Amino acid sequence: MTPRYFLRSCLAVITVTAFFCSFQAAFASTPENGEEALGRKLAKQAVKGSKRWSTIDHTKAEALNKDFTSGEEITGACLSCHSEAATQFHKTIHWTWLASGDKSDIRYGKAGYSVNNFCISGNAMEDKGCLKCHVSWNKKGVKGKINCLKCHNSSGLNFIEAFGDIKAFSEDNDPETNEMVKDIQQEIKQAITEVTFPTRKNCGECHFKGGGGDGVKHGDLDTSLTKPNRMLDVHMGIDGKNFSCTRCHTTVEHNIAGRIYTNPAVETRKSLIEDDLAPKITCVSCHSNEPHKNDSKMNDHTDVVSCQACHIPKYARVNPTKMWWDWTKAGKMKDGKPYVEKGPFGKPVYKSIKGEFRWEKNVIPEYFWSNGSQTSTTADDIIDPAQIVKVSHPVGDKTDPEARIFPFKIHRGKQPYDKIHKKLLAPMLSGKRGFWTTFDMNDAIEYGNKTLGIPYSGEFDYVETTYAFPITHMVAPKENALNCTECHIRENSRLASITGLYLPGRNKSNLIDTIGWLSVLGALAGVFFHGIGRFFTRNGKEN
Repeated sequence: MTPRYFLRSCLAVITVTAFFCSFQAAFASTPENGEEALGRKLAKQAVKGSKRWSTIDHTKAEALNKDFTSGEEITGACLSCHSEAATQFHKTIHWTWLASGDKSDIRYGKAGYSVNNFCISGNAMEDKGCLKCHVSWNKKGVKGKINCLKCHNSSGLNFIEAFGDIKAFSEDNDPETNEMVKDIQQEIKQAITEVTFPTRKNCGECHFKGGGGDGVKHGDLDTSLTKPNRMLDVHMGIDGKNFSCTRCHTTVEHNIAGRIYTNPAVETRKSLIEDDLAPKITCVSCHSNEPHKNDSKMNDHTDVVSCQACHIPKYARVNPTKMWWDWTKAGKMKDGKPYVEKGPFGKPVYKSIKGEFRWEKNVIPEYFWSNGSQTSTTADDIIDPAQIVKVSHPVGDKTDPEARIFPFKIHRGKQPYDKIHKKLLAPMLSGKRGFWTTFDMNDAIEYGNKTLGIPYSGEFDYVETTYAFPITHMVAPKENALNCTECHIRENSRLASITGLYLPGRNKSNLIDTIGWLSVLGALAGVFFHGIGRFFTRNGKEN
């Protein structure tokens, strides 16, 4: 072997070795076989045979084949067969609007002391504007009867409007008007037989539009999920799995699985293999703790990183979501009248009745450790107005075995607080004494706090606040999941805010860097000296 050929051979070997060392992790993460990932197999098995079946045809139900003059009468007809439904439902948060099963515990819930930094408070169900999302007839709250059709009807008929028309027309003796009443009654008869399990549209009427409009609250829940494609959400896409909400938010006696204020959705993550009766509320339920292919490096992340962190790269991907709400600006008038000013996306950036807003689309989440629970600052908690108040914030850290790095939408804003008592305030917004009518914030606060039974000093100011929403919907297809370098990079890492742990590529450690370079140089030296040895040994044999 000539010296020149020897040198070229050594350089080639060194180059290949260095390349292999640099991308060893990448090679290790690619399985040799093309088998489907275990997590996908399990998920397919979990939803196998998911077609719904029923034992009743509601068009043949005698209790529904009559004229109705009110929603309460329809509820009575429903309960004549479903005898336990009301008893069950009255114990759920969808009815009580309280986090605790104990109705005397009013600390957390829209009907209790809970506040937020968008529409602020439900004022113990005294704010009738909020009650349009309560599952009762005619905004009566817990004093009324359950409106079964709000969740279990797919007709799209506005029953409240229909009964209002019947009442108005019935007072007229005109024969033509009487015919109109008969036509409306026939519409109602037809509509009430269109009974269904809750659809995305049923759930979305409240959950897509919470906080006063489409996409206001949850960046990952808006009307784009009524009929999404799989690019927006692989689970709910009508060209994909077409899941309803209750496919994951499983239900037992009308209790729907999910986080409730400070209570996590589940205490521990369990797959259906571990517990076939576990709620399907977590990714692990169907995909297990090893969702990727065998030997995939990504499976080593699941005890630290949530699935959502990689598989929901952005939220509000179709419709914008509200990111800022400033109540200090509310109350301005034009020519003595309240006004609305629209900005980007055709959304209001100012309303006299609500203040100033900012909307965004395709938002990159903020990341925090979370064990599924969240703090909740109520109207009865002492705050420090010199600091930004975290009205709701994830709980957990790297030492918590249940905690994972999770994506969040952080809604920011300014809202009123009591200068003397140092507590967040709960102004009444709708109604005769509500701020939207009087534009008198002081009086609205006095009335609103009175509904909660919390004293008000009479002096208020505004404080900056944040409210955290977990991002769990709008799961992108696997080909659109985050690339490793979105996080494992020195500059602009998505996980720049996650401190206290070493992240390869993001963090610099002199010790680890030294060990790494010594390993590389050692490997290169080994190759080099092995080549030298082979060269002289071969030459010796040839001579």
